[in-house]
Amino acid sequence: MRRDNIAELRVNGNIRTKEVRVVAPDGSQIGVKKIEEALWLAEQLDLDLVEVAPGARPPVCKIMDYGKYKYEQSVRDREARKKQTRTVIKEVRMKPRIGDHDYEMLMRRSLHFLTDGDKVKVTIRFRGRENERPELGLNLINRLLEDLGEYATVEQTAAKEGRTMTSVIAPTAAARALKAQQEKQEKQEKAEAEGDSSEEEPKPVSDVSEEPAESPEPDGEQDGDVTPETEAEPDRRETGTG
Repeated sequence: MRRDNIAELRVNGNIRTKEVRVVAPDGSQIGVKKIEEALWLAEQLDLDLVEVAPGARPPVCKIMDYGKYKYEQSVRDREARKKQTRTVIKEVRMKPRIGDHDYEMLMRRSLHFLTDGDKVKVTIRFRGRENERPELGLNLINRLLEDLGEYATVEQTAAKEGRTMTSVIAPTAAARALKAQQEKQEKQEKAEAEGDSSEEEPKPVSDVSEEPAESPEPDGEQDGDVTPETEAEPDRRETGTG
């Protein structure tokens, strides 16, 4: 196989050593073999000999499907890039003299952002003489951090510019764990709800299955089912003729 760049592993004929330690496709150790014998083993299995640890003495080579290996590696790299999403910063705005109800709402919103993996920019706007008391903003930010507890960490300390004070807080591992726990609980509740609904479904089916066993008809009347209305007609004709 041709090496497209220096970062790729050496494969088959590109392995430049006299002896290698060979690893089987299932991961078991085959042992130290001459390079010619190792290449022969890989060829017998219709696979490639790939140098996975060139720094070892002797180098370690594994028998594998190199094309499949490269494909799976590219898939893993794409998944890793997906997880490394662009940083999202959500903002919550407060006033230094914010009411308790509004504060609780913004605190819960900040926790929701953190458990989603987002950072939170806390912005405090000062009005009038509030601008002369920056400690009001610092106390509010410290209160928020204390209430968020283990789910938040300070990434950018509070800084005041003009009539605005800002601080950035980031999620911790505990916030991500809380999100995973919430998702697991939601799945369990959904599964339990689906299980309850499936248990109720067989009831009408059992009622239907009981109907044919109520009263079997005599053999002589099976070909002519008569409803009560058709049985009553001869009586009306007899009354008319009488």
